[in-house]
Amino acid sequence: MTADVAQDRQDAPAPTPAAPASTRRRGGGGLGRYILTRFLLIIPTVLILMTVVFFLMRITGDPITAALGGRLSPEQLAQRRAEAGYDRPLAVQYLDYLWGVVRGDFGTTYTDHTPVATILTTYGGATAELVIYAVIVALLVGVPLGMLAARSRDRWGDLALRVLAILGYATPVFFVGLLLKLVFSVGLGWLPVAGRISSRGELTMGKILNPTPFYLLDAIRLGDASLLADVISHAILPAIALGLLTGGIFLRLVRTNMIGTLEMPYVDSARSRGVREARLTSRHALRPALIPIITVMGMQVAMMLGGAVLTETTFEWKGLGYMLAEYMANRDYVAVQGIVMMLAVIVAISNFVVDVIAALIDPRVRY
Repeated sequence: MTADVAQDRQDAPAPTPAAPASTRRRGGGGLGRYILTRFLLIIPTVLILMTVVFFLMRITGDPITAALGGRLSPEQLAQRRAEAGYDRPLAVQYLDYLWGVVRGDFGTTYTDHTPVATILTTYGGATAELVIYAVIVALLVGVPLGMLAARSRDRWGDLALRVLAILGYATPVFFVGLLLKLVFSVGLGWLPVAGRISSRGELTMGKILNPTPFYLLDAIRLGDASLLADVISHAILPAIALGLLTGGIFLRLVRTNMIGTLEMPYVDSARSRGVREARLTSRHALRPALIPIITVMGMQVAMMLGGAVLTETTFEWKGLGYMLAEYMANRDYVAVQGIVMMLAVIVAISNFVVDVIAALIDPRVRY
């Protein structure tokens, strides 16, 4: 019997060597080509959105008539339109606008005569700071509660957390914001009603040389504990209102993926060796469950930027969302075009970063 087995082994074909990782990936260009392709996709994405916004803004007429109609005489409107070039063919205006964007010139608002580029640099940091706070809240809410729901699968705790998740991403952001203000600001008086910082804090911030767009960083730079508390207290309610929108989605994702991971054979093997359930959840099941969160993070940033318009308006948090609502109310389409384009760039770059991170940590991503 031993001789027959030895003969079978000699006659068996030699195993085919494993293909290198670079040839096993589709496309053959490796990670560098994947990153370059994803980066170049930002250009058509932003261009398409810019084009759609440009032409949609002009369905009701030119921006000057939309912003100043009724406040100027027909002769003055005609003169303003001619000075701004809005009496030219629409295609020429579109090419002019694209050329201005390439040169960094996004136009000047008609309501307050402010360069749109100045608006983007002045208020963009406030929106970015709010979104960062909201992501932190979403992770702090979604990941631990998702783990808890997975461990108590199909019991009352799991059911309660799933209902909480549905309420989190189904309740309108402005409604959550109003409830938070009524309870914690008006009712209990614990937190500020609105604003990004108090008037006293604004005066203190004015002492900083070369300030950053982020109040939290500037407060840390000054080393002023009362200023830091002022900044954080103003950020808590807006961050919770916006973060719960995504926190519910994260909760469902973590729960679903952890349940699937906890049923894998290697987890059953570890469980049979006496590994505690808490360790199985935190060490063996958590990391695979976080991969879906990373892969959908780009879409969630887009949702948060959409929610930031309502959140910033509710809490008078003066960021791009707040200014977008103001300029839309005034029908200042030049400002609206610039702000929407900047939000599109932020979303496109966020998706690019998420795609790269997912490719690095998730072996299922092919490049």
